[in-house]
Formats: sequence, structure tokens, C-alpha cells
Amino acid sequence: MSIIQFPADFCFGAATAAYQVEGAWNEGGRGLSIWDTYTRVPGNIRNGDNGDTACDSYHRYEEDIACMKELGLRTYRFSISWSRIFPDGAGEINQEGLDYYHRLVDQLIANSIEPFCTLYHWDLPQKLQDNGGWKNRETIEAFAKYAEAMFEAFNGKIKYWTTFNEPWCVSFKAHYIGDLAPGEQNLQSAVGVAHHLMVAHGRAVQIFRKSGFDGQIGYAPNVSWREPYSSRPEDAEACRRRVGWMVEWFLDPIFKGEYPDFMLRAFEAHGAKPDIRPGDMEIIHQPVDFLGINYYTGSLGRYKQDNGLFELEDIDEGYERTDFNWPIYPEGLYKVLMHMKQRYGAVPIYITENGACYNDEKADGKVRDPKRIEYLRKHLLQLNRAMEDGVAVKGYMAWSLLDNFEWADGYSRRFGLIHVDFATLERTPKESFFWYKKVISNGWLEV
Repeated sequence: MSIIQFPADFCFGAATAAYQVEGAWNEGGRGLSIWDTYTRVPGNIRNGDNGDTACDSYHRYEEDIACMKELGLRTYRFSISWSRIFPDGAGEINQEGLDYYHRLVDQLIANSIEPFCTLYHWDLPQKLQDNGGWKNRETIEAFAKYAEAMFEAFNGKIKYWTTFNEPWCVSFKAHYIGDLAPGEQNLQSAVGVAHHLMVAHGRAVQIFRKSGFDGQIGYAPNVSWREPYSSRPEDAEACRRRVGWMVEWFLDPIFKGEYPDFMLRAFEAHGAKPDIRPGDMEIIHQPVDFLGINYYTGSLGRYKQDNGLFELEDIDEGYERTDFNWPIYPEGLYKVLMHMKQRYGAVPIYITENGACYNDEKADGKVRDPKRIEYLRKHLLQLNRAMEDGVAVKGYMAWSLLDNFEWADGYSRRFGLIHVDFATLERTPKESFFWYKKVISNGWLEV
């Protein structure tokens, strides 16, 4: 048995997102979001589920914060529902929605839990989508005004802000793959949306800096890793394109002020390219205080002609898999963090999501989820390896605090440290909850 030590000030936390946990979809003056609309189209969501109630955290936030306190969390990452603040995406602030988040934040602070806020976790107000959504450049300024309103309202209370969660999902998964709201399948749309998201991020950072708000601001892309199957150049290039789809495409503009040539070529080979207006790249190229990194999976990869967008096929070497059928590849977290350090330097990093889907149910009043514990243990080990090799990791947030509405899979996928009975909404901490509590309390990991 070995002991893996984390720094005394390491920020252990957990994460959720507004649409996945809040419920109260038509309460408190909230307007419709694209997810309210998307979930009502038959066939979009498994079992016809929706987030109308979710975990009902809108009403049960005090109970959830009591669970966080018991767990020993030092930070809680949550998102604000844009349509709770601006029901139509713009206009007058809905004070009732703003008051809800003040109550949430005040309760976190009263329990010595640092609020870590995401401005956009996929739930665009439907009124903005009606005008083209993220394909319309006007949405950039609507986001900038929303961001500024939140910075002003919570200045001094919320000290850690992320602009966007997983822009790859908002652009490519929602507009090219098409299984997230709004459900389009067009590569040019996806590339265009990705660029608009980047500009909107830059505008929010500009506002944050210009107004001198207290705190730090960053950005939370999701990443994965593909290890080349062989030393053949074509395998390496195919894997480079696949990693670049999530990493370089969404980070080079911030840190280098330009899109990577190899990715521009890859998209242009399929007739797609961003519409870059004068001044766009300068807006995007704003210094950030930290990166939030979401990591779940990866694999071996090799070149295969005409196989998908990047001519890559994943090679399964017998990986264990989660109940989401994602390969468990902890080494990929170490490798992608080292890749980012080499390319962008020692940027402060928070792991803003990492976790596993296991659908363990309650038996005899307990939820035994040993596979989740092993998943977390292995990824924390690889995270510590990266820290030992100079990656400036400041914190780790498990996904998720609660079993919740898992987007297109509805309530059929459980990621939580806390089991939620979706019929009664009863919360039951899982064995992984108590394991993580011990890690947080000790500040070290047994492997």
C-alpha cells in the first residue's frame, strides 16, 4: 500500500449543472431553455424523460448543501440557468431567479464551501434559439450582457467563474453529431457555433477584467486522449486530429491567438471553416486565470481511411468500461495534461469534472458502488502523477454530487456520489461518498 499525498490547500469538490438538478422548470419566473423544448420532442430522450423535476434542487438546495458539508467539500461547482435570470435571454433581470442563486451562494459560504460558478452549461434560453441560437452572432452580445449582470450581482461572493462548460459539446455534439439540444447535424454549423462560443468567452473575460471584479475567471473544455496504436505517422496524425478536436481547437485561440493549421485543414477538407471577423481573434486571446478540465475517457487509436471526420478508429485493447460503455483509461488524464503543459505552459488547472456512470441501486439501505471508487482512485493517482511532473493542478471536482438528469439518456445513467430515488427524491450517500469523504479529510489517497 502506497500513500499519494495532495497539497494541504488542494481544492476537493463536486459538480452539478442547473438543468440536470434544479427542476422547477416553470417556477420563479424562469423562461424556457432549449432543453425544455428538446426534451419534449418524442424520441430525443430515453424513456421520454425530461428535467422538469430532476433532483428538485431548486427546492432542496439546503438539504444538498448539508450533504456537501458532511462530505467535507471545499468547493461546489454549479451552473446558473440563464433563463432563470433573463427569461427571454435578454431584457430585464428576473429578480426571483437572481434571489434563488443568492440564497444558494449565501448558504454555501455559510458552510465554508467555495462557490465555483459556470455561466453556461448548455441551457440556452429558447427565445435566443428562435433567432438562430449560437449560429447568430447576436447571441455573443446577449451572453456578454448576461455575464456582466452576474459578475455585478455576485461580486465579492463568487470568486471563481467559468464562462462555458464543454464548448465541444455545445458546438459539435449539439450541431454536428446532433444528439444534444438543439439537435442539428451540420459540420459548418458546428464550426461556426464553436467560433461564436470562443468570441463570447473572450467578451466575458474582457468585461470581467475591465470592470475589475474580484476573483478569477476561466473556461472548462472537455478533453480526451487517443494514444497512437503504432509509430506509423498516419496513426499519430489521426490521433493528433482527434485530440485536437477537443484540445487545440478550443485552447489555441485563447493561448496562441489563432486556430491550429492542422485542424483548419481537417475541417476545410469537409467544406467547413469558421467565419472569422476582424478583431475576433484578439477578443478570444484574453488571458485566463485557470482552465477547468473535464476528463472521462480515451483509448488507443489508429488511422483508417474514410473512417469518420478524422479517419481514425478506436482500438479496444480490452478496457474495462463504465455502465455508459465508456472505456476506462486513467492514463489518458495524465497524458492529456502533460500534452497541454507542453503546449501552453504551467496554466493553473482545476479538474472540473471527472467521474463514472455505474447504475448501482440501493439495497438494505445502502448503495455499494466499488467500481466508482476504483475509477476515482485510479484517476486521482494519474492526476497526482501529472502534478509531480509540473502540471499546476489546484483542485478536483467529482462528477457528480447527485445522480441527475443525464441529457439524452434521461434518468437511466447514474454518476452521483449520492443516490437519488427519482420517485421520492430521497438522497442516499453511496459508499463512494464515504470513500471520497475520507480522501478529502486525510488529504491523501491509498493505492
